[in-house]
Amino acid sequence: MKNPFSTFRFSDYALWFASLTAVCLSCFLGAGVLHCAASLIGVTALIFVAKGHVLGQILTVAFSAFYGYISYLFRYYGEMITYLGMTTPVAVAAVVSWIRHPSEENAAEVQINRLRGREYALIVAAGIAVGAAFYFILRAFGTANLFFSVISVVTSFIAVWLTVRRSEYYAIAYACNDVVLVVLWTLAAAVSAENWCMVVCFAAFLVNDLYGFVLWLRRKKRQSAH
Repeated sequence: MKNPFSTFRFSDYALWFASLTAVCLSCFLGAGVLHCAASLIGVTALIFVAKGHVLGQILTVAFSAFYGYISYLFRYYGEMITYLGMTTPVAVAAVVSWIRHPSEENAAEVQINRLRGREYALIVAAGIAVGAAFYFILRAFGTANLFFSVISVVTSFIAVWLTVRRSEYYAIAYACNDVVLVVLWTLAAAVSAENWCMVVCFAAFLVNDLYGFVLWLRRKKRQSAH
């Protein structure tokens, strides 16, 4: 693996440090060590994912482990199942997929895939089906804030599929998921102040994912020219 910072620009460092600073400041609101660690790993993972570097997926595995346990503590069973049962194995699969498909112009970046409209339709249909099934599963477990938990499962499912398939629209799906998670953890923060760290974390995720989408669009255009 080459130096993961070799392609970083000023804007990349600026967003990364701004995200780390926001998370660190939010930790003073009473967040636990797990909340802070998960948030710091998460925002670091996203900046590398935005750069198309496989290290981002490796860090996503670590984030998923922390986040799954935090979700369990607050009875967000949908988040726990999604991250431990879906995001973690998919991130591992993405590591393999991204390593096997490096960009021709820069081996440190993944080659972006071109999906057909039929596959996008299949992804959305599968996401809705998964959401319908999880509604009954999560209701049986007594999941807190059930509606938003189900929406989170659907958007996460679509996002991880697009990530493995190396589509730039993974970032849009994750951005939608970030909005849902900001709502979920704001509701949790109203119960326990330590959860404000997760609100800030996913607000930072939203900015990073939108930034990632812009970078992937530029990268796709550049790769298409070769």
